Formats: sequence, C-alpha cells, structure tokens
Amino acid sequence: MKYIYIFLPVLLLFSSCSKFLDEYSTDLKYVQNTDDLNKLMIGEAFINSVSLSAYSNQETMGDLSETGLTAPWLHVMDDDSEQFALGFAETDKSTPLYKLSGFHNWSQTPALNVLNLSWDEILWRKIYKRVGAINAILFEASKIAETADNSTLQHIRGEAYFLRAYYYFLLQNVYGSPYRVNSAATDEGVPVKISEKVEDNYFKRDNNDKVYKQIVADLDQAEQYLQGYNPNTKIRVGIAAVKILQSRVYLYTEQYDKAIAAGKSLGAMGYTLNDLNLYSPNTNFTYRSSNESIFTMGANAVPAVFINDSTANYSGNDRLASSFKASSTLMSSYASDDLRLNAFFQRSAKTKSWLPAKYRSWQTYNDPEQVSCIFSFRYAEVILNNAEALAMTGANDEARNEIQKLRVKRFKNATIDQIPAGNQELVEFIRAERRRELCFEGHRWFDLRRYAVNSRYPLPQDFTIRHPAYSYNAQTNANTPIGNYVLKSFAQDAAGWQVPIPNYAIEFNRGSLTNPVRSVRTVQPL
Repeated sequence: MKYIYIFLPVLLLFSSCSKFLDEYSTDLKYVQNTDDLNKLMIGEAFINSVSLSAYSNQETMGDLSETGLTAPWLHVMDDDSEQFALGFAETDKSTPLYKLSGFHNWSQTPALNVLNLSWDEILWRKIYKRVGAINAILFEASKIAETADNSTLQHIRGEAYFLRAYYYFLLQNVYGSPYRVNSAATDEGVPVKISEKVEDNYFKRDNNDKVYKQIVADLDQAEQYLQGYNPNTKIRVGIAAVKILQSRVYLYTEQYDKAIAAGKSLGAMGYTLNDLNLYSPNTNFTYRSSNESIFTMGANAVPAVFINDSTANYSGNDRLASSFKASSTLMSSYASDDLRLNAFFQRSAKTKSWLPAKYRSWQTYNDPEQVSCIFSFRYAEVILNNAEALAMTGANDEARNEIQKLRVKRFKNATIDQIPAGNQELVEFIRAERRRELCFEGHRWFDLRRYAVNSRYPLPQDFTIRHPAYSYNAQTNANTPIGNYVLKSFAQDAAGWQVPIPNYAIEFNRGSLTNPVRSVRTVQPL
C-alpha cells in the first residue's frame, strides 16, 4: 500500500520533554518517490498565496492567523510609512492603525491593539514550522537519492536549501540583531535547527556568525543542485533566485566582492528592467510575468495596510482612514521627473494622500499576476546590490555606470553626470535610489538596520525615525498632530531595532530564549 507523506506538527507542549522548536518540527511518515516530495514542498515549505478581495471598510486586519497575510507590520516600522488618520473608527475595529500601531511606534509589546489587548504575531511560528518541514524533506530526499536520483529530485533539494536559507535570513533580520563584522561571533541572532530529529533540549539564540554561515552554506548547496536551472514559472525556485539572495546576503555581511560576483552571474539570464518611459497609467508596475520578476510566493499585504480613504462606510461617512500611507519624507525624495511617482503610487480618493500601488490589480480574484510584497525578488535589486557593492569597494566609475542602468529606465532624462563622483556621496546616492526603488517590498527596515552598523559608512549618530502622532477631536471630527514617536539610532536604542520574539515562543521554551528590553516610548511633543 502506498502512503502519501503527511507532515504532522509535533505538539508536545504539555509533556515533560516539550521543547521550543519541536512544535515546529515534523513527524516523519512515509514517502516513496519524488512526486510525493514535490507535493510536500508545495504544501508545507512555501508561503501560501491568498486571494485578496476588495475592501469595503477599514477593518482589514482581523485575525492574522486566519487572513493568510504574512508580517504586514514589516511595512510600518521604517521611515517610508506614517499614520493615515482621517475621521474616527470605533476602537473595537481591526483597522491597520489600531492593530499595527505597536509595531509602528516600536512599543515594548508590539502585538497589542489600541485597546491594549494582545494578539498572536505568527511570523515566528509560521516560518519555523516551514523550517521543520524542510528539514524533514531534505532528510527524505537524501534517502530517495540513494536509489533513485534524478533532475527533479535535485531541483527539489535545491529549492529546500534555498527556502531554508531565505527563512533564516528573514528570521535573523526581524528578530536578531543586525550583522556587525567585528562582533558577529557574539551578537545574538535566532536559533538554528537543521536536523529533522526531535531533540530533547531547550533552544536559545545562536550568534549572528553561526546564523549567517548556515545561510551561506544552504545557498551553496542550493546553487549546486539548481545550477543551470530556471523553472518556467516564477513561483518555483531556480538558480536566479539563489544568485540574487546570495548577492543580498553578501551585501549584508559586507563581503562585497562576493556580492558583485553573485550579481554579475545574473546578467546573462535574460532578465531586464521595465522601462517606465513606456509605462501605461494605472496598470501593475510589478507583476509575475514581468521580465523583472525572478521569484515570488505568498500574498501582497500592502492593500490591506494602506487603505484608501473612500472605502469606509461607517454611519454613511466615507471620509475615514485608520491605516497608513507613504511618508512625507519618502515622497519628497522623488524628483518631479521621476517616473516612479506615477508607477509606484496612487492618490487616495478624498485627501489625495500618497498610497503605495506597485501592484494594482489586487481586487481581481485569484489574480494570476499577483506578487508578494515581502517574499519577492526582482531584477532591479540585482542592479542596486551590484552598484552598492562596487561603490563600497571603491570602484566608483563602475558603480556609477551600474546605477545608471536603473536610472535611464526610471527617469525621462537621466544623465550620468547627475550621479556624484565622491565615494561617500556615491554610496549615499545609491542608498537613496534603493529606498525609492524598493519601497514597500520588505527591504527598507532591513536596509536601515544594516546601514546603522555598517563598518565604513554607518548612519549618523543623530539619525532618527519619526512617526507623527495625532489627537482626535470629536467635535470637529479632526485629527490634530501632537508630536512624534521617535526611534533613535542603533547606538542609542538597539532593542528598538529588532522585533521581540513572541511571548508564546518564550513561554514554550521556558525562558531559555530572551529579548533585549525595549524602552518605554511616549509621544515627543511638537
């Protein structure tokens, strides 16, 4: 009798041998062939895609464990977003502002809503569950390979190694401290588990050096198994996805020569940049079949976080916003001739505020062109990674030529003489282009973290992120600015620069995992 391999979570919460990562491990059953493994990869290893439907009001967050949205709060912690407050929504509504403001304001306990009620932040659980599945898949794949190795099995193994590397990269940059070259061996990261076995021990944070070495090792294995292979679909992993993640990882760890080498190898794979001089208004800028798209999985949470002010319908009043919008500092960074203004954003219906809109057909049910707002790779990042790495090695002319490849596709008349020649000025210019190009794709928060601790050009000691705060006046139905929540530099406020590990994981591990203590944050008056 042929059994289909089914992953079952090992739930040992109340037993004497309950251990932290065991909840996210898997119980090995039966798998007999490559087809079984492929089904498991699709169902258990990838982040699921969900269809978004049109929103009729501001209440979009709901129960995040049920909506399928992954880490929508990642878009509201950096300096690209700010509150979008218009009118008044009842405080028991699950609006983005009411549910995600703890993340937006870097509070001690981010997963609290406006009523001070806690909710489960599920990214940690979701990712470690998939890591456990991948560990089991790799174990079973190695056994099958002993008797029936083939190209499909190799591709599955390559995908599994890529996804495990990607998941640890994501976990590290959310819950761990930023990578610092001189202290990576002691800086705290996240727990690493690569065995399929259920282990009778509690887990604690591993150091950054160990985490990143595992990421690099997994990507090396993925490269070996996926060499020369790119799938026909953008929702499966090929060598291009491996190379772009390698270039990103090496950039984060300041191994610039390796970042350049990884990025250059993508040049012959046929990917190109969309030319915004040919852009059709009100269409998707980013989409699955685009020549820029390399890999994507999961949903796009942006429409659920950045809500238009004409969608609400409370008491017949549609002049309502209880969500987020693109920040004034981001929008002011675009020049008037920057074609990304129209391709990347749209104006809200009532107040004409700027909302991110790279992916515009989200209202189409089961849209086959959907791309994720976090789990997505596109070719523009390759150019930006290469340009930054070249500049950091002092190859100014090469870096200027590289960033110019992007600018000629994003401006009406971009000339290379507009790009600074001095090294530090050039690095800052490339970082600014990266912000404008990759906004609302899950990069900015991670980038600010690594800039903060860069060994050559760190952010200034007085760098801050300021998120405006408002007071609502019921008589005038107006929200008045009263000050700002402020996140200081990493040197002054390190704990605020990493998301706390959720309480359920701390409790499950019986205190072996710990979080740095965040400051109590209050509004700084105007």
